[in-house]
Amino acid sequence: MLARLKNLFHRNEAAPGAAVPEGARVYAIGDIHGHFDMLRRLAESIEADDGAAAPAQTTVILLGDLVDRGPHSARVIDFAREWQRSRDVRILCGNHEEMFLRSFENEDVLRHFLMHGGRETILSYGLAEDRYRRASLAELTEWMRAHVPPADLDFIRSFEDMIAIGDYLFVHAGIAPEIALEEQTASDLRWIREPFLSYPGDHGHVVVHGHTITRNAEDRGNRIGIDTGAYCYGRLTALVLEGTRRRYLETRADP
Repeated sequence: MLARLKNLFHRNEAAPGAAVPEGARVYAIGDIHGHFDMLRRLAESIEADDGAAAPAQTTVILLGDLVDRGPHSARVIDFAREWQRSRDVRILCGNHEEMFLRSFENEDVLRHFLMHGGRETILSYGLAEDRYRRASLAELTEWMRAHVPPADLDFIRSFEDMIAIGDYLFVHAGIAPEIALEEQTASDLRWIREPFLSYPGDHGHVVVHGHTITRNAEDRGNRIGIDTGAYCYGRLTALVLEGTRRRYLETRADP
């Protein structure tokens, strides 16, 4: 159970050279992992922040891993779909969405999925805990096919692999260094850590990503990581980009 939630606003007054187009404002949100309460509160902060600022062409980007680990993956999917109806919300496919989709057809993937947060996703769709514990993989597959709405699966299949806006590239995990964007594989975009994380060179864009957890947003110049551990540290972060400015909005869940 999440305890008291607080919204914290962090601003970085430095003006890096990278920019989004004039008149644009971008809010990029890190890995949510089934934490509906934090997503809802961060969305409220974004709406308030955007409403108080000068009019702009505003885009919200969810960096993937909406599901797994936390208790309310199904509610997160519903909220993201509803939010998309009221403003420009673009969503990237993370490795956990990939596992979720593949688990319907492959028991080996389902076994891996369950060990990495998939249990919580299935329970969020209404499966009782005692029935989950007794079920075989085949029985879980049958239950998922009967109870996870096809509309949810179609919605997840619509998620994107990468988004470029101005000098920024948004992906879930990262990119393979020194490989052209059109040659990047879905596997790298959703799963990569090294050599991406330690690569010091220019990627052609500043890469904004999640996937790798850090306690604070990590700006390394050529990349910005904003998975601040919603499920393990109780912190959900949004990077705000406008012109050459970068700042952060954050929602915390107390232990």
